[in-house]
Amino acid sequence: MIVKKICPALLISFLIGFMLLPGMIFAEEKAEKITPKNIPSHVLNISKENTYPNSTKDFTFLEPSDLTKELIESSEVKIDNPELIKMLNETTIKPSPIAFGYRSMIYLGSWPLNYESQETSVNWEYQQINVNQVNNYGGNSKKTLHYIQEQRKEINGGLTSKVDHPRDIKRLILLKAQENVDLPLSFKTVIGKGTKKGQTYGIPTKKTGYLYAYAPAVNEKGVITFGEVYIKLKGSEKSLVVKNVEKQGIGAWIPIQDYVAFSFQLKNH
Repeated sequence: MIVKKICPALLISFLIGFMLLPGMIFAEEKAEKITPKNIPSHVLNISKENTYPNSTKDFTFLEPSDLTKELIESSEVKIDNPELIKMLNETTIKPSPIAFGYRSMIYLGSWPLNYESQETSVNWEYQQINVNQVNNYGGNSKKTLHYIQEQRKEINGGLTSKVDHPRDIKRLILLKAQENVDLPLSFKTVIGKGTKKGQTYGIPTKKTGYLYAYAPAVNEKGVITFGEVYIKLKGSEKSLVVKNVEKQGIGAWIPIQDYVAFSFQLKNH
């Protein structure tokens, strides 16, 4: 039997490569955060030109009070729901320091507690909102075409399946999506009539030019965690207890405000 010797340097290189492989795979799978600097060139910001002023004030982050922070940290299940945090902020608990042997469980209801994102992507042509057209079939010289919104257009997102507490879940998903997408997001956005953009597109003779405009949207896919929430009082101690925890897959479409994707096409008719 012949035993072949392995070069020590080759073996070390192989082991180093093997140890680095998981990190390399992770780096490839980690999605790049979507910002105004890396959006496609055919997608333009119309915030200054939009004749309708959009607002995202419906979904603001709520800071927990000191008591709420203490209760949330005592829970074994992560709690991000702003509505539940608001309820806890408005709660006053003052157990007696001499309440020896006192025990109580206060039921706060069944809540969506947190959302874990598994995939964030963007459809830059989520919904067609406009088309401008110039016919130069019988012309003698080149013509130009530019974008002007002909009708007011409202773009609505939403959850991809029916669930209880849809508003709470929308807020949880939106807050998580904003960590991955540095663009203005809202489940409702409007492009006002008469909105214009200055870039022009040339149309040669014997051609008709079509400029299609689309509203982009973020697609979120992940898991929502539900549970029954209780405040537990034991003597002078207080904590949150979550029972009957359930998880459910969920998805959502969230329009990107004040951005439009353009597609210019030339046709022979």
